Amino acid sequence: MSLDLRLALPVLAVWLTAGLLIGAPAEAGVVAMTLWLLAGGCAALLVASRIPRCVTSPAPPRFRSWQKMGGSLMLCCAGAALVATAVGVWAPVRLPPEVRAAAESHATVTATVTVWSVPVAAKAFIGSGASGRVRYRATLTQIASRGETAHVSSPVVVFAEAARGRHEPEIGSSLQLRGTLRTTQPGDAAVALLFATESARSLAAPPWWLQWANELRARFKTAATSLAGDGGDLLPGLAIGDTSAVSPALDSAMKTSSLSHLTAVSGANCAIVIASIMLLGGYLRLLRAWRILFSLVTLLGFTVLVTPEPSVLRSAVMATLTLVSIGVGRPGRGIPTLLAVVIGLLVSDPWLARNYGFALSVLATAGLLVLAGPLARVLAQWMPTALAAIIAIPLAAQLACQPVLILMNPSLPLYGVPANILAGPAAPMATVVGLVACLTLPVLPGVAAGLLAVAWLPSAWIAAVAQGVSTLPGTRLPWPGGPPGVLLLVAVTMLGLVVVLRGPAARPARWPAAALAVLLVGLGGYAGSLIGTGIGRVVSFPPDWQIATCDIGQGDAVVVRDGDQYGLVDVGPDPKLLATCLATLGITHINLLLLTHYDLDHIGGVDAVIGRVDTALVGVPENAEDERLHERLAASGATVRQAARGDAGTLGGLRWKILWPIRGATTMQVGNPGSVTIMFDGRGIRSIFLGDLGQEAQDTLRRVSPPGRVDVVKVAHHGSADQSPELYAELRARVGLISVGVTNTYGHPTDKLLRILASLGTMSVRTDLEGLAVVAPGTNGTLVLWTEKVTDRGPPTSPTPQQTDVP
Repeated sequence: MSLDLRLALPVLAVWLTAGLLIGAPAEAGVVAMTLWLLAGGCAALLVASRIPRCVTSPAPPRFRSWQKMGGSLMLCCAGAALVATAVGVWAPVRLPPEVRAAAESHATVTATVTVWSVPVAAKAFIGSGASGRVRYRATLTQIASRGETAHVSSPVVVFAEAARGRHEPEIGSSLQLRGTLRTTQPGDAAVALLFATESARSLAAPPWWLQWANELRARFKTAATSLAGDGGDLLPGLAIGDTSAVSPALDSAMKTSSLSHLTAVSGANCAIVIASIMLLGGYLRLLRAWRILFSLVTLLGFTVLVTPEPSVLRSAVMATLTLVSIGVGRPGRGIPTLLAVVIGLLVSDPWLARNYGFALSVLATAGLLVLAGPLARVLAQWMPTALAAIIAIPLAAQLACQPVLILMNPSLPLYGVPANILAGPAAPMATVVGLVACLTLPVLPGVAAGLLAVAWLPSAWIAAVAQGVSTLPGTRLPWPGGPPGVLLLVAVTMLGLVVVLRGPAARPARWPAAALAVLLVGLGGYAGSLIGTGIGRVVSFPPDWQIATCDIGQGDAVVVRDGDQYGLVDVGPDPKLLATCLATLGITHINLLLLTHYDLDHIGGVDAVIGRVDTALVGVPENAEDERLHERLAASGATVRQAARGDAGTLGGLRWKILWPIRGATTMQVGNPGSVTIMFDGRGIRSIFLGDLGQEAQDTLRRVSPPGRVDVVKVAHHGSADQSPELYAELRARVGLISVGVTNTYGHPTDKLLRILASLGTMSVRTDLEGLAVVAPGTNGTLVLWTEKVTDRGPPTSPTPQQTDVP
């Protein structure tokens, strides 16, 4: 089967143009005009080149090749110009001046929003269900601030206190709430985050075509979760994509075993529904055209039921594409149709260009169209056809998606395909039977109860497979990250497919050479991964390292260690980032956890350590949500203590003491000024961790708890300008650790802070430039500094990572 890839280059041009311009929308107009001129010029040249050839003689082959290249170039320029125009038109609509001004001024606004997703627990706010905070996607339709009202249309993510019961925001409903706005990074799907400070007020109920789905979805979730064990909690996710009942442990197991795609409404879930209708139509002997029509109608209803979010709509489009291509008996022709659909989707919403879900959806569909059939035919030579198809489908999707997955997590799932082979066949039954149970629940509750019991069996099986696979050793194989890792993986995959998919007659002659090439490239990639990934980094760490600053973006998470005793100061903004860092450092248990204060970038990653902490030191709680965090830590087995000046203890051979805040004081007890400040001393290193203290609090700390000289200081507030030169002069640290996010919008670290450190001879170590940083005691009172990335501070002793002796 030959592949029609004429639209491949235009798709690449459109995707790259969209991905670049959504990060710099101000340039879209100039780029669009330039590309339109280029496209017009190419078209004119093509027309001019054809005129004389039509009059005289047929064009020679070389001339025809040039014409094809010119036509492809014209399509690339035209497609790129079209998407650039779309960015230029929609960027100011998405982020109008009123929204930007409200976010920059940090003013409290009254916002009217239309909800477009099911509220889920906002882990960054340490909430769950109805007891904490939730987040949901919405469209900001009206904003009122300082007496002025503006009508807008801006995609936002809302963070709000969770409501109870049926008061939870419903998809399609219109709400009014008060809060503050914070703009996101350019290129994000949402232009701003809306943090609600008051309970939302309902303005309008959802339209009828969404309301029936909301009620049906809520009833089904209640019925399914009443079933026993993980099977009941997982069933709503398998049937209708509602994962709000899935526990953190089960969610982690599903991700580790590469089964999380079964609970995300994707092209595969839509295909299961469509395949069921097609099979039923075949059993009823309906014509193919009628089967396709009924399948499309069913797909439309399914899309509304599982929430018409952008990701679901994309999946529906991809599933429709697969249906039409296979339904007409020519799946090979689905590739040009797929490419055309990709161009259409990117032009309609250029912000999809940086969406991992969109990329995975496209690649999975391409893998099914191109690889599933050939792989099934090859496998059928050694096994029954049905089993070959069961193996080929997840394998094709995994092979196609793995390059993008490498960018998200630089490792290969060793048990992903086996887990999908074990759990995959159960997914259609859980999806179809669960969906039928959902639909019959309002009219035939007794029948629905029986169907739920039947659907629970495959759901429980999938959960058991996920839990079992996640406990196996070595679940993931390290692999180089970034573009080099992607290119290496593509090369290995292509070589492997060449070996496997060659015809039987040709395979024996070239099998040894091709297999050897795959083996060598694979071994080379694995050897490279030992240098560029977690295992390699751990091997190259100074063996007696004492302090490690995790690279977790704009936030704090610093590990202090003595032997097998570990302390952790703050947990960063994201559990995944913290979990990755702890895994790299080989840490599974935290003996002492300190949460300096309750800002998102310091407590958002706490889920990564829940159940793994012995003692937790915390600051003064600011509200009931902070107290619930304490309760969660205590419930997971930690001893929770409110820390203040004078508290002290040990971590292995290290002594620690709290310098700030002052117990019983009436000011500077909460927020940044109340950041709990801890000092560690022993094993050749004296260190202090300043949280987010500002200059006033730093000066007060210096007066009431003089810290004296230290070797290492965790710089306050990511290097903001609100610093006390006098405190840093007293500390006179040799190393200043700055935990800061790349391209953060706050300008951290500031020139003022960097000048302060430089004037004192303190070496600045920044996670945005140097990644993970490790400090160890050296010989003769020196420090050994290891950083993940090389900087220009001087010639390192080894090329990568950088290791420096600090006098």
